[in-house]
Amino acid sequence: MKEKNWIKILFSFASLCRKRIILSVFCAVISVGGGILPYFGVYKIIALFIEETPRVDRLLFWAALCIIGYFVQVLFHGISTTLAHISAYTILESMRLKIANKLMSAPLGIVLNNTIGNLKNIIVDRVESIEVPLAHVIPEVTSNLLLPIGVFIYLCLIDWRMALATIVTVPMAGVIFAIMMKNFNKQYDDYVKANNHINSVIVEYVEGIEVIKAFNQSTTSYEKFTNGVTYFKDYTLRWFNSTWALMNLAFAVLPSTLIGTLPVGIALYIGESLTTSEFTICLILSAGIVTPLLKVTMFINEAKSMQYAINDIDKLLNMIELETTKKPINITNYDIRIQDVSFSYELKDKNKKNMALSGVNLYMKQGSFSALVGPSGGGKSTVARLIARFWDVDEGSIQIGGVDIKRIPIGQLADIVTFVTQDNFLFNCSIKENIRLGNPEASDDEVYRAARAACCDEFIQGLKDGYNTKVGESGNQLSGGEKQRIAIARAILKNAPIVILDEATAFTDPENEDKIQESIRVLTKGKTLLVIAHRLSTVKNADQIIVLEMGQVIQVGAQKQLLESCPLFTQMWNAHIGAKTWSVSNRKGKEQKVNV
Repeated sequence: MKEKNWIKILFSFASLCRKRIILSVFCAVISVGGGILPYFGVYKIIALFIEETPRVDRLLFWAALCIIGYFVQVLFHGISTTLAHISAYTILESMRLKIANKLMSAPLGIVLNNTIGNLKNIIVDRVESIEVPLAHVIPEVTSNLLLPIGVFIYLCLIDWRMALATIVTVPMAGVIFAIMMKNFNKQYDDYVKANNHINSVIVEYVEGIEVIKAFNQSTTSYEKFTNGVTYFKDYTLRWFNSTWALMNLAFAVLPSTLIGTLPVGIALYIGESLTTSEFTICLILSAGIVTPLLKVTMFINEAKSMQYAINDIDKLLNMIELETTKKPINITNYDIRIQDVSFSYELKDKNKKNMALSGVNLYMKQGSFSALVGPSGGGKSTVARLIARFWDVDEGSIQIGGVDIKRIPIGQLADIVTFVTQDNFLFNCSIKENIRLGNPEASDDEVYRAARAACCDEFIQGLKDGYNTKVGESGNQLSGGEKQRIAIARAILKNAPIVILDEATAFTDPENEDKIQESIRVLTKGKTLLVIAHRLSTVKNADQIIVLEMGQVIQVGAQKQLLESCPLFTQMWNAHIGAKTWSVSNRKGKEQKVNV
């Protein structure tokens, strides 16, 4: 597939601030023009002395022009920079919001295929790297290219030979730059890959610091981390060292305009083709033409950085989206029907050997309590995620109230289904605000009632700041059970007609489990409840228990029925009961029963 032109992509983002950017460029041109006035003023002052007519009023006039030019340069540069920065951060905001919206509308599988380090690198670092080029490259490169062109045309009017002599160092420096840039694309590509890798490794290291410390793995012994850091350092230094000499040579040659202007100017002056004043202005302008060109060359690396950033951002923004509609659907009931559903997590070249679900048919009546049980990897969580439409089915359909969920707007579906997993994420804000995420319009009293129903209130009241306690990043200030109960409180507050609990009581304290089970039963009354459970005792009262193995439905029925007719369920039940009572030997060698 042909890669899109990154400049067109950039300007598609920049269209949001087109007028402001154009005004910024216009001000930048005026600023650069103002910067040339002092050169012209100095030339006129020198000419007065050469012509031996240095009158005070004339000297003051040209000196004032120099000062005015300087202030014009500073003022309009400030205006241009301000406008450019406002535009840049507006565009960056737009990019990040679009990426966030895309991640919300893309299948979860595609999102999860990107490492956290890579996503963070694009959303934070890559997008941020566009700020400098946006704020400076567009206005400044435009003006810094227009200025040398204008000066060159003016020099041509004086003497075309002096104009050519002024730019003689440009092709010389260009050859050096060409040699230096010979493998630039590949080197920069390798640099980006190394940078992405080190970002992923660092994020992985920080997230796994608890395990690393628990097993006494220091930064030096954690091989993946040290290798990643060392490789990035070595590669970067190798690249810089390979270009350092040529870069310095190019930056030494480019400003040396006297190499051309001095001998040519002297020859033309001796040949009386050039007056003293003309010779002087040519030398002065040749010096003034270099600074803008140097700024342009400095933006080459910025432009390449922008290219990679834009391409990475564009790839995220062009991820496959879940098909949806904006028109709300009238749903009369909340029955769930799963019909002939097959699904694989493999995004490409799906084959039937890797199917997570195969030919699944299920029906969950509105207001019923259904449970999914089975061996690990059997497809329980997959069924739940497909109902919430984290992915789309490969074959078959899932219906709510007789309506295919693909026809229900994603926002409406999110309001219909509450999904509580065994590892819920808490944001770094207060407990109250974390619970209120379930319903942003809820009052404090409603938050407190939901917390009491989820058995959170007692431990929250025991905290120093109560409901205003900050939970820390990812909720790290709370225990696993406490986080779980807050997540359940959030689901209770949402009050959705369909509730999915993916082993939601996994981290609850044994003494509170019965209370939470009772709360869930009361508060989900009249709702369609689906529970994924490994502890079978938590779903013994389910209206129907669905036994899944290797992506297929083995049997559906109440517990008593399954114990009589389903060997797999009977085996799981016996294992569960056996795990609740185990034997240990006391010091006298006698067996002692211990209930857990």
